[in-house]
Amino acid sequence: MAPVRQRNAKGANAAEIEKKIKRGNALRQGSSWRGSRLLVALLLVALSACGAATWLYMTSLDSDVTETLVSQGELVAPQPRVYSVQCSEDYDNYKRYPGCTPQKCGRAVTDGVVTREEAQTLRRLAERGLALAGSEGGASILDLHSGALSMGKQFVNIYRYFGERLKDVFTQEDFQLYRDVRGRIQEVIAQTFGLDPALMYLTKPTFFSRINSTAAKTQHDEYWHPHIDKVTYGSFDYTSLLYLSDYGSDFTGGRFVFMDQNGNRTVEPRTGRVSFFSSGSENLHRVEKVMWGTRYAITVSFTCDPAHAISDPALP
Repeated sequence: MAPVRQRNAKGANAAEIEKKIKRGNALRQGSSWRGSRLLVALLLVALSACGAATWLYMTSLDSDVTETLVSQGELVAPQPRVYSVQCSEDYDNYKRYPGCTPQKCGRAVTDGVVTREEAQTLRRLAERGLALAGSEGGASILDLHSGALSMGKQFVNIYRYFGERLKDVFTQEDFQLYRDVRGRIQEVIAQTFGLDPALMYLTKPTFFSRINSTAAKTQHDEYWHPHIDKVTYGSFDYTSLLYLSDYGSDFTGGRFVFMDQNGNRTVEPRTGRVSFFSSGSENLHRVEKVMWGTRYAITVSFTCDPAHAISDPALP
């Protein structure tokens, strides 16, 4: 009987050992699976974190990517494309002029006021004038009204500095075209905002600008900062820009950006395009930095206050 009991004991021990082995294998497998699941979870968390970081990084890079109000390839004619915005309280801080002070505010774009050929002629005028000097930085201006011209890190008066030599640079026809274009811009602003054009006055600064990618040397070269024309200049009630070069072919960057609370909205320059707007804080704006090429434009500004009026330019 004893041998039989021994065999049974051995069988019982073997069965117990086999159960322990299976249990150990199961535990190891479970532990391995749990470890794998933990690893997968950690990888997913890491990937999610990387994805979120990448998204935030790309979002920060794309912070200038905005809604495009009008692209360079569009032709907005014959009627302006108008975007209404609520007037700010800025105008309440100044004397109001019925028939001129903004009651209806907004921004508009048109390609039907100045022809491409006229804009190209004005660009050649700007190129000849700015070839006389120019800023050391990326932004140069030529103001035919006051005579101000960028020269190095300062300005000179072209009428005093160059005198009779200007007759070899500009013609009476150049100045006549400039005056005609200014009058047409004034008329379209008045029609769009329901104004009496006779109560609008050209004001300073009104000037040609040339912007390229050269690093800024003085604060005058830092054209890209957000600003409000009515706050900056006081006299401004309506601002316009006539573009003399094309976004995407003559230059990149350099788009005009309206900075609204719910997003930025851009206008892409096109030769002959006029963009205009009421000058209060309802139209906070900036210009993107020019990345390459050269951007030419004319800023033409209007006031309702006759005390701040300036005359059209004329050759001496």
